[in-house]
Amino acid sequence: MARRPGAPAAYGEEFSFVSPLVKYLLFFFNMLFWVISMVMVAVGVYARLMKHAEAALACLAVDPAILLIVVGVLMFLLTFCGCIGSLRENICLLQTFSLCLTIVFLLQLAAGILGFVFSDKARGKVSELINNAIVHYRDDLDLQNLIDFGQKKFSCCGGISYRDWSQNMYFNCSEDNPSRERCSVPYSCCLPTPNQAVINTMCGQGMQALDYLEASKVIYTNGCIDKLVNWIHSNLFLLGGVALGLAIPQLVGILLSQVLVNQIKDQIKLQLYNQQHRADPWY
Repeated sequence: MARRPGAPAAYGEEFSFVSPLVKYLLFFFNMLFWVISMVMVAVGVYARLMKHAEAALACLAVDPAILLIVVGVLMFLLTFCGCIGSLRENICLLQTFSLCLTIVFLLQLAAGILGFVFSDKARGKVSELINNAIVHYRDDLDLQNLIDFGQKKFSCCGGISYRDWSQNMYFNCSEDNPSRERCSVPYSCCLPTPNQAVINTMCGQGMQALDYLEASKVIYTNGCIDKLVNWIHSNLFLLGGVALGLAIPQLVGILLSQVLVNQIKDQIKLQLYNQQHRADPWY
């Protein structure tokens, strides 16, 4: 049948603007992070259940298990929208996924900029977190292992100095402290001993009672805050690479979701056009 002059060219009934490559690339992209999010939640819940309730509540603000669960749940919901939205070609879910991913990206960007601009306040916040962790050192095994790893990794002890450990009730130097660890520091503060077969966990005994020069012969006396700041300054390219590695998947997800949304909209317009002109004798 003749086509009306000036009418746009018609596409076949089987033609689709939606690219299978974009659709399934976005689906498997979200599926990968969906599985990762479930693993994160499972590990976080397991770590949480393995703790004593009192210890968990005592250091809730710095509990790595809680952080892992929260991030995992948010990632699960976000990637769920991406998976179902791409598979079902649902514009609402895809736009929700794209919007949330954009917000997360902008929040990360803003946090990085604010941390750089207000570095003094960021340093104060880090100092507050470290001091809080010192207070709850013996209350949470995960936190204890994390602090021990950090002190050995950065060759440091405490926040500002080794005497910060007096904030902990077990290491406090007060005369009425009945703890056997009174005025001591954790073993992770001790200088490494060559060819040591067995770790001496009591090597920090009574170190807070010594002056700086005497203590420096046995333990690290410098605080971890300065060491951490120096490490950040000397590894800016590494941190920039990590930040870029986190940003690229987010930007790819935003780009693919927007491309797919536009393709779905074009496909809807095509279907409406075909429906409107199917009964047209000049179509």
